Amino acid sequence: MSKVAVLMAEGFEEGETMTIVDILRRSDITCHTFYFGENLVKGMHNMSIQADKAFSDKIKDYDMIVLPGGRPGGQNLKENPAVIEMVQYFNENNKYIAAMCSGTIVLSDAKVIEGKQVTGYKGYADKLIGGIFQQDVVVADKNIITSQGPATPYPFAYKIAEILGKDTSILRERMLYNMAGGK
Repeated sequence: MSKVAVLMAEGFEEGETMTIVDILRRSDITCHTFYFGENLVKGMHNMSIQADKAFSDKIKDYDMIVLPGGRPGGQNLKENPAVIEMVQYFNENNKYIAAMCSGTIVLSDAKVIEGKQVTGYKGYADKLIGGIFQQDVVVADKNIITSQGPATPYPFAYKIAEILGKDTSILRERMLYNMAGGK
């Protein structure tokens, strides 16, 4: 069974993060949230959410690492050398790295997007150095999956589940995603 590690740095975007975790767990994918410091992590909208596990090398046993956005969540991930090293480890070992919104800036600093198609928040084309910026809602290229922002965690999480071998068609119906115009 696939395992996904979702990082929760102070200032994480609550809607993005919790939607990703919810959809992955509904897809029967093992998904844990990881904290830095205290396990009660304050998001960018002042919601404090209890994360599952402390950030550690045990994440290397996971199949995918997910970097949600948020202000200053994305910046806090980017400024943490242990996060950069972990992202580089995942890339070197051809494991999946998923990032959305401001979480995508970590990928540029970790130098894992060179020549790969990516997307990110509006205006991030200049911040995702080395990547080939696309305007699509979700972009998957080799082991990198990226998405744009607060309105896009649903298609992003469905894409992650599909990449990990899950058929999301029934889940999309049950969650009324198709009814809402999602594809």
